[in-house]
Amino acid sequence: MSRANRQTRRAGVLWIALICAASLASALIACGLGSFPSTPAQTVGALLQAAGLESGQGLDPALSVVVVDIRLSRVVLAWLTGASLATAGCVFQGVLRNPLADAFTLGVSGGAAFGASVAILSGLAGGAALSGLGGSTGILPLFALAGALLALAAVLALGRAGAGAMGGLRRETIVLAGIVVSTFLSALISLLKSLDEESVTSIVFWIMGSFQGRGFEHVRLAWPYMAVGLGLVLWRARELDLLALGEGQAKLLGLDAGRSRLWLLIGASLLSGAAVAVSGVIGFVGLVVPHLLRLVLGAGHRTLIPASALLGGLLLLWSDVLARSILPGGAELPVGVVTALIGGPFFCLLLGRSGRMDARGRA
Repeated sequence: MSRANRQTRRAGVLWIALICAASLASALIACGLGSFPSTPAQTVGALLQAAGLESGQGLDPALSVVVVDIRLSRVVLAWLTGASLATAGCVFQGVLRNPLADAFTLGVSGGAAFGASVAILSGLAGGAALSGLGGSTGILPLFALAGALLALAAVLALGRAGAGAMGGLRRETIVLAGIVVSTFLSALISLLKSLDEESVTSIVFWIMGSFQGRGFEHVRLAWPYMAVGLGLVLWRARELDLLALGEGQAKLLGLDAGRSRLWLLIGASLLSGAAVAVSGVIGFVGLVVPHLLRLVLGAGHRTLIPASALLGGLLLLWSDVLARSILPGGAELPVGVVTALIGGPFFCLLLGRSGRMDARGRA
């Protein structure tokens, strides 16, 4: 291993360790923030009591419920969702060699939104649609996840058909198929909203993304799909670096580009589909985080993927804290609005910096 590679590897390990420490500290702090604040000592006491490590004598039972049952579940779900979206965005950008690729590019987010819209319109989500719970069985997240996976299946089918006699999965046809499926699903969602105006508010609120009303039942629903998706991505992480060299070069190195692309797309779609299913549509996390880390860590995916997961979780955790704390009287903003307000200008700065670097390179 060259000296430059060793330095890059050490930098990656250092960044990952720093983000891990920041995530743990942020989770503790976030459990104490909100319209019913608690001191650090009270927060730690409530968490230790929930873990069975402390009796909790003298602790307000209402505060314990708020810290553990409400805030801790949101913190865990927000972190897992952010980690999944950032990892999926990193993989989509690597597989498609497209810096603007994310869950929207392949229609996965659109499929989840369509599935949720069907659940809301049909009444299966019941009165809990606005909270995202959809009843005790979690009908709304299940419909959203099914919609995301069906959208992926449609994109892959169109991608194979578009490849024609060449066969396999080509990144150009996948991108085009994703755009077609996403546009078609957006039109279907608009049609559903026009058919039942009473459901428009619920559909729009869900599409904007929020963790309001979510709990550990949503964590239990999403984490198995997230774990499988992450396992697939990490299993094929090294192949992402080969795909970045181009399909011809990857084949010369013995890589079945079509098969690798398929497994990576399935893994990333499971991650993003599970995330969107429990949170609604949240943008910019999967787009901005991989871009930012590439500037710091380089393009090696075996370091970039875990770093993206950690930073994405940290970003969405704090976005959710802002969403539930910034308005008075306990009112909440959709977390998708917060990520858009943060991510939009930040992404413009990244693009401007990249453009200046390219201009200096050409000069």
